[in-house]
Amino acid sequence: MLIAVVSDTHRDNYYLKKVKELIKTADMLIHLGDNIEDAESLKRDFKGEVYTVTGNCDFIGGYPLEQIIEANGIKIFITHGHKYGVKYDLGSLYFRAKELDVKIALYGHTHMAQIEEEDGIILMNPGSTSMPRASKRSIGFIAIDEKNNIYPYLEEI
Repeated sequence: MLIAVVSDTHRDNYYLKKVKELIKTADMLIHLGDNIEDAESLKRDFKGEVYTVTGNCDFIGGYPLEQIIEANGIKIFITHGHKYGVKYDLGSLYFRAKELDVKIALYGHTHMAQIEEEDGIILMNPGSTSMPRASKRSIGFIAIDEKNNIYPYLEEI
């Protein structure tokens, strides 16, 4: 299984087109907020499942602030991250993930791509497709093999 993870797209149509090309082979798409309307655009041509959460720049209703989803039986916590202070440290996010007993916690908000593993929990930020900070434009991918081994990685746009 291949999961594509995007965040902080901020209505940049040029880079959204590039993202559409990169996610074609994914089985699942996760949009972590900040211009949630972009998730609607991305899912028009996407064949797999799509999950979204709202960010601090999203002002339309109907989308959750956070949620737990499953992929191949692996629990994944998704949030934009602003309610967990991810710009300062990942402590609150980590403890929430531990409390929820998930294997992966996905967040955005910082516009900085990052993958860390703490006590068996993968903390991943795919970066920003439109306005990266201290890194290049990027999206994330999570490959899960038939033995449920998890391989997170980043791809520049």
